[in-house]
Amino acid sequence: MQQILDAILAGDTPKEEFANLAVPESYQAITVHKDEATMFEGEKSRDKDPRKSLHLDSVPVPELGPGEAIVAVMASAINYNTVWTSIFEPVSTFGFLERYGRMSDLTKRHDLPYHVVGSDLAGVVLRTGPGVTAWKPGDEVVAHCLSVELEDPAGHNDTMMDPQQRIWGFETNFGGLAELALVKSNQLMHKPAHLTWEEAACPGLVNSTAYRQLVSRNGAGMKQGDNVLIWGASGGLGSYATQYALNGGATPVCVVSSPEKAEIARKMGAELIIDRAEEGYKFWKDEQTQDPKEWKRFGARIRELTGGEDVDIVYEHPGRETFGASVYAARKGGTIVTCASTSGYMHEYDNRYFWMNLKRIIGSHFANYRESFEANRLVDKGMIHPTLSKTFALADTGEAALEVHHNKHAGKVGVLALAPQEGLGVRDPEKRERFETQINRFREL
Repeated sequence: MQQILDAILAGDTPKEEFANLAVPESYQAITVHKDEATMFEGEKSRDKDPRKSLHLDSVPVPELGPGEAIVAVMASAINYNTVWTSIFEPVSTFGFLERYGRMSDLTKRHDLPYHVVGSDLAGVVLRTGPGVTAWKPGDEVVAHCLSVELEDPAGHNDTMMDPQQRIWGFETNFGGLAELALVKSNQLMHKPAHLTWEEAACPGLVNSTAYRQLVSRNGAGMKQGDNVLIWGASGGLGSYATQYALNGGATPVCVVSSPEKAEIARKMGAELIIDRAEEGYKFWKDEQTQDPKEWKRFGARIRELTGGEDVDIVYEHPGRETFGASVYAARKGGTIVTCASTSGYMHEYDNRYFWMNLKRIIGSHFANYRESFEANRLVDKGMIHPTLSKTFALADTGEAALEVHHNKHAGKVGVLALAPQEGLGVRDPEKRERFETQINRFREL
């Protein structure tokens, strides 16, 4: 592994030399274990500790199949996929691996007693399988997390509609929180040359998700002049949604949970901010009963900020805790676009505010290759910036996941894999200098 790292750190190693580097038989990876899948039974979600379930193990390098690539991972990132995997919620991911393993002799590789987790990476291609022509060893890449078989016609208009669509590192094995990763070649995109490894690793999942959910015609189709309510505007998803709203001529109404997170939203350029904790919104009277009076108070506050207008789009991802308020807050004919459900999957809302006001609810799940490519292109052009707030060592992934689980983070939390320190990997210093002010502003979130 040291020879691989030395070649990458040199920065000027000819690409053809990467094909001659020996790939080791094993590598270090963050895993969960199948025989521990019930370890948190009976505990409340918040009490489940990823530090207990995430392990740093030495695992064998998987067989390389057609249309695939092995990537040396310089850096990765934490997202809710990893948190859910680590606490075995809502279900253990080993069920996904078992079903995938039954598809073919090749997919059997994924059904193992351990799961290498992680759905983000930045690194260098080491090997490509038969049929791969677009990527070569030595290419510096980032990866989006859509793994798709493309054998069904349903997936050829929008690959997110493919019946065999899976999220790499969550519903497949050999993810990105590791020294090496196995990906399909159509997950790869060029690493923006002005970013460090850890900066480049952190946008992949959340940036692509935000692009499809808010900008794409498959999502809300945001346009200039729209008012957009963004829950968790300082977090991983919300920080990218806020950037898209600001860059796209919309007006974000940013909902945060503390004065510190309100300041983060201001640093991103947002002006309309609701600190839900400071203003004391309690959308549930108890575990079974929502409070419509709080929805109305919340809606009135939005109109106060916007000059009397309701929001055109609600960017939803907390789920159960906020969904009733989201449906109420959208304008007549407005759109609630939802992905994830970090506070619970069983959403409840008053259908009168939905049906009689001709609103729409759109489900949005990650992004297809084209959407991911466009989202990465905007990062490469310096129009969207990584929102990396903290970086951990690979061995400390459990601690990193705990921060995200308990919502102690702002922006994205990065993880160094092969990279020995932060700040490495910038290949275009002149381009970096052009965007340095914005990059540092977003890294200081």
